Amino acid sequence: MKKNQQTTPAYQHLAVSRDGHITWITLNRPDKANALSYDHLAEIETSALALRDDSETRVVIFNGNGSHFSSGADLSEPKQDPPLPLIQMRRRARIGERAIEAILGIDQITIAAWHGAAMGGGACIATACDFRVGAHDCFMQYPEIDLGINLMWKSLPLILNLVGPARAKRLVVGGERLTAAQLLQWGILDELVEPQELTIAAKKMADFYASKPPIAAQMIKQSTNQLANALNHAIMHMDSDQNLLSAGTQDRAAAIEAHFSKEPGDYRGN
Repeated sequence: MKKNQQTTPAYQHLAVSRDGHITWITLNRPDKANALSYDHLAEIETSALALRDDSETRVVIFNGNGSHFSSGADLSEPKQDPPLPLIQMRRRARIGERAIEAILGIDQITIAAWHGAAMGGGACIATACDFRVGAHDCFMQYPEIDLGINLMWKSLPLILNLVGPARAKRLVVGGERLTAAQLLQWGILDELVEPQELTIAAKKMADFYASKPPIAAQMIKQSTNQLANALNHAIMHMDSDQNLLSAGTQDRAAAIEAHFSKEPGDYRGN
């Protein structure tokens, strides 16, 4: 442990520590490529909300343990048996939304130190941060469209704000995968470095923003986020309901079959 570094109470799926004015939140399911289960997302929400009472932290760095930042939602998570009532399914489906909103609501400056994959929900976490430093092996993709579902977690406006409508449609409707060079070119990454330099580069950026007057910096961040996301709550409140609807369609079943068979899907609009 580094001098002055403090660890927070243990999480099952996260590693959280503070070094001076910088807190590191590490996605810590390397055996699952940091796939985001319900419990994992709940811990992300809890860790983000805990920062409200932390007056020492000025910058928060999100990173991932293992080969990837995050492979997205954990599709291997078992379904509830017996099935939950629909009213409870709606609430449970919003855990990802709650986690992303908690990250967006962090007062401190946030940085994603991104290596390997940021797929689906992993890309949502990266785009919810204020800045992104990427390694040359990083890439992004929203695979939801090819699984027959919509992008959830109130995250469509986040990528739209970064790249504009046409490119957002290429990513979310087209399901295009972007390389590190493309991520930098499109303005999703703020900095691109060699993999072995990622931690150093993220720490250097964090030190820069931690050196700014924290009250002014945090108020400016909050005002900027409010301006950029003014209509999001009015429009995106129902994306979990859209997911529940699309998940029950015949096209969803066809998409899952196509995904595993590697054959084109037979989509009928039902």
